[in-house]
Amino acid sequence: MATMVDVARRAGVSVATVSHVLNETRPVRPDTRKAVLDAIDDLGYIPNTLARSLVTARTRSIGLAVSAISNPYFTEILQGVESSALERGYGLLIADPHDDPAHERKVVRLLHERRVDGVIVAPSAEPAGLVEYLTRRGIPAVFLDRLVGDSHDQVCAENAPPVEQLVLHLADLGHTRIGLVAGLPGLSTTSERIAGYRAGLARRGLPFRPGLLADGHSEARGAEDAVHRLLAAPEPPTAIIAANNAMTIGALRALRTAGLSVPGDLALVCFDDFSWADVFSPGLTAISQPSREIGATAVRLLLDRLENPGRPPRTVRLPCAFVHRTSCGCVAEDPDRPLPGTPAQPGKDPAS
Repeated sequence: MATMVDVARRAGVSVATVSHVLNETRPVRPDTRKAVLDAIDDLGYIPNTLARSLVTARTRSIGLAVSAISNPYFTEILQGVESSALERGYGLLIADPHDDPAHERKVVRLLHERRVDGVIVAPSAEPAGLVEYLTRRGIPAVFLDRLVGDSHDQVCAENAPPVEQLVLHLADLGHTRIGLVAGLPGLSTTSERIAGYRAGLARRGLPFRPGLLADGHSEARGAEDAVHRLLAAPEPPTAIIAANNAMTIGALRALRTAGLSVPGDLALVCFDDFSWADVFSPGLTAISQPSREIGATAVRLLLDRLENPGRPPRTVRLPCAFVHRTSCGCVAEDPDRPLPGTPAQPGKDPAS
C-alpha cells in the first residue's frame, strides 16, 4: 500500500508539501499541487482521514437531517447538498428526524458525536430545543426549507408570493371560493403560504373564509381528509390549492373518491412541482421550487460559516417558477412561465 513518503518521492517534493496539499493547510503552487495529485492517482494512495482530522481539527464531513427523504422535494434537496459537498471534498452523513422535535435533537446529537464539521437541518415545527442545542455547543449549522428566527444561517424558497400568484390565477379564471389545504402548523412554510393565500384573496377583493382553509398536516392522508372536509362545507370550494406535493396526492385521491373530475368539476393547483406532474391527466399547474439550488446554497452557507465563524447569520430566499398546465382549467400556453419577481427584502443575501 502506498504511503505519503511514496507520494512525495514520486512527485519530487517533501512529505510536508504532500501534507499541505491534502490538508489545505498552506498555499501550494498550482504546478506542485498538480504533481502531488497526479502522484496520488498513479500510486492509488488513500489518505488517512482520521489522521488528517487530528491535524486539521476537521473531518471534512457534513451532517444532513431532513424528514421524509422519500419525498421527491427533499430527495432533490439531498442531491443538491450531496453534489455540492462532494465537489468541495466533503462527505455526507444523513439522518431522518421524522419532523419530531425529540427525535430531531437525538439525530443531530448523533451527527455531532460523529464529529461532522457542521450540520444542515430542515427543522421541525417545534425547533426551540434544537436551536438551543446547536447554540450552546457552538455547532456550525444551516437551516433549510423552514426558517427559524435569525440566529443561524438559513435558506428557503419564497413561499408567500408564489401562493398569492396561484390565488390570482384562479381568481382571474372566475373562481370566488378558493380553498387551501395547508401544511403542518408551526412550520414557517405553512404560515407563509397561508399569508400568500390571504394576500391573493385580498388583492382580488375576495373574503377570507375560514371554512375554506383546512390543515392537511403536510402529508397525503391528512390532505385527503382535509379535502373531504372542504367538500362537505355548506359552500364548498370550486378550486383548491394543495400546499405541497404529498398533499397534492391526497387531494387527488379525495377528489377521485368523491367522483369529481379535475378541472371539470373542480380546479386543482399545487405548491411543489414534481417530475411526474405533467403525466397526470390533466397536467398539474404548479409552483416549482429550486430544490437542488436550495441544497447547494445550504452547503455554500455552511462552508462559508466554517471559514468565517464570526460573520452575521444570513437568510437566503430563492425564487420559484409558475408552471402552467391544465388542472387549473385553462390551456397551458407556456409550460415554464416565470413567476413575476418581487422586490428584494432587506437583509437578504444571495450567498453566491
